[in-house]
Amino acid sequence: MKRFKLFSASVLIVFSAAACSSETTSNTPSASTSVEPSAAPKEVTLKIGLPGSYDITSKKIIDGFEAKYPNIKLQIEEAPWADFTTKIVTNIAGNNAPDIWFQENAVILGYGTRGVAENLEPYIKRDLKTEDYIDSLLSAKTPDGKIYGIPHGVNPIALVYNKKLFQENNVPFPTDDWTYQDMIDTAKKLTKDTDGDGKTDIYGFQTASSITQGWIPWIKASGGSALDAGLTKATFTDPNTIEGLTRWSDTILKDKISPTREMQTNQNYFQSEQTAMTFLQYSGQINLNKNKPDLDWDVVKVPIGFNGKRFVPVVVNQWLIYSKAKPEAKEAAWTFLKYYLSDEAQTFLSESGASLPVKKTTLEALEKSTGKPANKQAFTKGVEEAGGTLDENPSWNEWRAAATPILNDILDGKISPTDGAKEIQQKVQSVLDENK
Repeated sequence: MKRFKLFSASVLIVFSAAACSSETTSNTPSASTSVEPSAAPKEVTLKIGLPGSYDITSKKIIDGFEAKYPNIKLQIEEAPWADFTTKIVTNIAGNNAPDIWFQENAVILGYGTRGVAENLEPYIKRDLKTEDYIDSLLSAKTPDGKIYGIPHGVNPIALVYNKKLFQENNVPFPTDDWTYQDMIDTAKKLTKDTDGDGKTDIYGFQTASSITQGWIPWIKASGGSALDAGLTKATFTDPNTIEGLTRWSDTILKDKISPTREMQTNQNYFQSEQTAMTFLQYSGQINLNKNKPDLDWDVVKVPIGFNGKRFVPVVVNQWLIYSKAKPEAKEAAWTFLKYYLSDEAQTFLSESGASLPVKKTTLEALEKSTGKPANKQAFTKGVEEAGGTLDENPSWNEWRAAATPILNDILDGKISPTDGAKEIQQKVQSVLDENK
């Protein structure tokens, strides 16, 4: 039987995926009104959700907050991520969610439209200097200016490469000013049948089927997108988007520089040193260094697109404050978020390696740290220069689920990018219309 544990501790707070909240009361001030801080610290109970427990959240942050704010008594609700995110739906329906928790950015945006997440814009305006943070600080901002979350951390991608495979083939290493065409041309040089049996043994690139490391980078590099700027209209039939899908699938079907989707099912080609390059999410460095400590690798920025612009996909989990929490619990939750964004807590986050901090000073310190990858600026400067979310809106999970089977068929060569895009357009627009 799955367990859902409740812990109470003096000042504990969480980095999680869903959280429970406190009892109902009036909503916090809207973005048009000012937020008045509490006059004096008094004892407050704060409920915090912790999906994934301290595997997701650095306990150093919790301990640090506890030491600074002993007047805030924390109740921690924890469970495995999947269990937590399932249970939070019931908590919200029963008006018994935590005061603060975090989940994926798209989920948080959905909570905002449903009145579950507090608009944090007035708090940010009151207490933060946004210029001290990278743009991803406001990645939960909606077209109408509301801000429903504060990043738990950001996970951009970069181009990772195996130095040994480049050196063995006398091919120069990638650089931060590479283009997608440079990447493709080099991948062709590095794709080899090393034993002469007519089968490829080493691939120049590993093409992913996922959104973050797969099709989104390619359509953005071609000037396309999944949704329009207002995030209400599907744009899969835009010629630039179709061109991006074509280039993405060509890496497997035409250029043959990547193993197929089926071949990748049970094998990590980069870790087994059978591919020279692939896109790597920042958090992926943990397993790469753990599983292959002797592998000689590094990263460069995501290449400049065919359209002359760089786009760096970024995955963001967001903290939210429950809109129906008591006023004093909301203020306590915001106190936690301010601490979370401080140099101390952001340093703890940086040390975990699970995601990048959003504080600029902490990112600068990370760049000087030792250990692989050496070129950490591929991530830190890449996200500062060109970081962007994955065309996320409140129905992101739904429309992505509708598109994925057809995208897989495109990558497998079962349907052309043009015909596949037409089918995806209809399905995604249907989802968008249903969720207006």
